[in-house]
Amino acid sequence: MLALVKVSKNDVIPLLFVAIKNDIRANAKEIFSFFNDNDVAIKVISGDNPLTVSRIANQAGILDSENYIDASTLKTQEDIEKAALTYTIFGRITPEQKKDLVLAFKKNNFKVAMTGDGVNDILAMKEADCSIAMGSGSEAARQAAQVVLLDSDFSKMKDTVSQGRQIINNITRSATLFLYKNIFSMLLAIFSIITIFTYPLAPTQVSLISMFNIGIPAFLLSLETNTAKKNQNFLKETILTSLPASLTSFSAIACLVVFGQLFDIPQGDIGIASTYLLAVVGFLILKNISKPLNKYKFSIFTACFLGFIICYLNPSLRSLFMLNEFSNESMVLCLIFALAEVTVMRSLTFLFEKIPSILSKWRSTIKKMLAD
Repeated sequence: MLALVKVSKNDVIPLLFVAIKNDIRANAKEIFSFFNDNDVAIKVISGDNPLTVSRIANQAGILDSENYIDASTLKTQEDIEKAALTYTIFGRITPEQKKDLVLAFKKNNFKVAMTGDGVNDILAMKEADCSIAMGSGSEAARQAAQVVLLDSDFSKMKDTVSQGRQIINNITRSATLFLYKNIFSMLLAIFSIITIFTYPLAPTQVSLISMFNIGIPAFLLSLETNTAKKNQNFLKETILTSLPASLTSFSAIACLVVFGQLFDIPQGDIGIASTYLLAVVGFLILKNISKPLNKYKFSIFTACFLGFIICYLNPSLRSLFMLNEFSNESMVLCLIFALAEVTVMRSLTFLFEKIPSILSKWRSTIKKMLAD
């Protein structure tokens, strides 16, 4: 607000008032509503008057915007840490306090994204988990940021978050398939070395499984639009999902190899049976990571399954993947092991799904014991 006044000897007479106002972007409320719905705590930090910032934040649709504080009253690091969890709007804040505020959020196990456009934001941006700069901002801020909004439109963050979630969700599913194969291969290789048994699977047989249980579905699933929010840890989720399948395949094929040695089953039959047993678990884990099923994921599962069947029915392809000679006795044995695999897979999957909750209960129990 600007005022033009006339000053007399004993009085000041206002002649003209000029109100200066920046318009709120039309999509501001929409983008802040998106973050609110996704449990993102929005904090506004500014060097301006906290009351002014609070009023503007309220117009933009930021929740709890009336809860503001003058950062010049925060004298110690402890004051900043308490204010970080209490207030939404921070006015009269210095660059050093911005950095301390980000560190306070991280200290309380928050993932922090910092948006800025000036040199005074760089310290905080460097400490944030994700730093975002405006394209119209200073060159120094753009160089320090991990993400630069070239058109300076913050609403693009909605698409950025959605794309990030899609990448993480799809990579998690693809990584689960590859991790399943790698863990199984490692366990079976160690088993063969220790027991001095012949490795049961030929390279072409492994290639068949890799194609229809891992390679093709992993590629196609990575193209699906999947922006659902997940709070699970990436590494924990992939390991806990892939381990049941890996242990099931390893135990079934290891038992089959030992059984074959004891009853003189031909090595070729063991290799073919192992291929089928590996395929059964491969389709089971593919079904698990495709939940909830939709038309796209059902089409992928069906196409891969039909592709495997075609390779079995076609004589040339069956010969290529070394699936030709297979006795009736070995076929019956394979079916028995396959039924056992389904049961073991379900049991292990149920057990591993309960592990996070069990560990959480143990942690809370231990904390209570230590507190007492």
